[in-house]
Amino acid sequence: MTKRNKILLTIVGVVALAQLIRPSKNQSNLNSGDILSKYPASEDVTQTLKTACNDCHSNYTVYPWYAQIQPVAFWLANHIEEGKEHLNFSTFTQRRIAVQNHKFEEIVEMLEKGEMPLSSYTWIHRDAILSDTQKQGLIDWAKISMDSIKAQYPADSLILKRKS
Repeated sequence: MTKRNKILLTIVGVVALAQLIRPSKNQSNLNSGDILSKYPASEDVTQTLKTACNDCHSNYTVYPWYAQIQPVAFWLANHIEEGKEHLNFSTFTQRRIAVQNHKFEEIVEMLEKGEMPLSSYTWIHRDAILSDTQKQGLIDWAKISMDSIKAQYPADSLILKRKS
């Protein structure tokens, strides 16, 4: 057996063994702090959140068929974990009000800059590509939510204190 064949056989073996290892799935459906419970949205915005955002930014992901294949499953699990670390719609209202306000600011910023949804997500999930109308709907919802927060809470409670 040539050296090239041994290397190829080793790679095939490692990939085959990797199929036996499965990361946990993000399907807890725990959403006691669901963002829409406190910040209602129109049906259109709710559908946009479901289609373009929730797979990576909630406690429930709808997995595509290719999520069963390694190393894709690990990559997706890491991607979802990072997405939820930045913004989790399922636990949103459990955060301090200053954090909630700041997250709405980030939603507006990311949408205006075209940074969300990620192109690596929309490449396969074509239905998650946002039209200008959908983007504007999300931006308007986030701004209305920030206005609601500002009307209900003292200004100094909305200051996000940075760690020194």
